[in-house]
Amino acid sequence: MEATFKGSASYVALGCELGTVVILTIAALEAALLLVRAAPRLGDASVKRRIWVRFASWIVLALEFALAADIVDTAISPTWNDIGQLAAIATIRTGLNYFLARDVEAMGRYANEPGLTKASA
Repeated sequence: MEATFKGSASYVALGCELGTVVILTIAALEAALLLVRAAPRLGDASVKRRIWVRFASWIVLALEFALAADIVDTAISPTWNDIGQLAAIATIRTGLNYFLARDVEAMGRYANEPGLTKASA
């Protein structure tokens, strides 16, 4: 029974890791497209700021998926070594996520727009 749960958990973790890669790919492509479209206005700091806020928001989401994958990986019968590694990874990723999300919120307010809309690109 434990082997079945471990097998299922590994597929769920793999799905979360795949989600992380897909999210980061979409984020990078969107940021590149927005940069190209906004190229004539890149001297304007608010344009770059809005693109950064949008990109960083995607990264926050990707970090959540990556953390979920790590948690699922160690959910079934973890060893103390697994728990220690998860604690270190979770601490680092949660810290990154917290500070990045805080910066996104602050920059979004500073830019007076939470994200970059197609109309403003």
